[in-house]
Amino acid sequence: MPTTIVTKNSSTASAVPSAGSLTQGELAVNVTDKRLYTKNASGTVVELGTSLTNATGLPLTTGVTGTLPVANGGSGASTLTGILKGNGTSAFSAATVGTDYAGIDTAQTFTKGQRGEITTLTDGSTVTPDMADSNNFTLTLGGNRTLANPSNLTAGQSGSIFLVQDGTGSRTLAYGSQYDFIGGTAPTLSTAANAVDRIDYVVRTTGSIHCVFTANYS
Repeated sequence: MPTTIVTKNSSTASAVPSAGSLTQGELAVNVTDKRLYTKNASGTVVELGTSLTNATGLPLTTGVTGTLPVANGGSGASTLTGILKGNGTSAFSAATVGTDYAGIDTAQTFTKGQRGEITTLTDGSTVTPDMADSNNFTLTLGGNRTLANPSNLTAGQSGSIFLVQDGTGSRTLAYGSQYDFIGGTAPTLSTAANAVDRIDYVVRTTGSIHCVFTANYS
């Protein structure tokens, strides 16, 4: 006849054996909670098989089914697509473009101030803005310069270019052929030392930048 070995056990939910009821290495099982206990060399009752510290190699794409509860950081759903949102206490859910995050092809209203940086252009005899870098630029003129046709022009881009005289002043600026000013005439810069002028622009086509010049800001 085969011998049946039965460990100490309990069917009471949440019951844990006391240290006095076990010897070191002796097993006890809670059959209701499906938990296995023993006593270690320090005389402490410990639960076995619950200290997973490294999940490398687990087949998460094929070995997991069902749902991950909200309390464990899940969504409470078996599938969820898109960008997720959550507040730390409720289930993750799919975020809505234009409401929860900005979309590039969705009409939306921003409820806080939005701003673009002002990128400093490197002074030199010829200065070529890269429109992929920014919408707004500033250039301090250290001599007579040429503002060359920008790179990476895209129709619809708009912004401003601040033109600042250095401490000497009277610097001049020539323009590339793609800068189109009112009346077809390029403007003359303010000449005082440290004077600030501004060009506001809209890119009409990849070969035409409509520009409005205002001078001598205080």
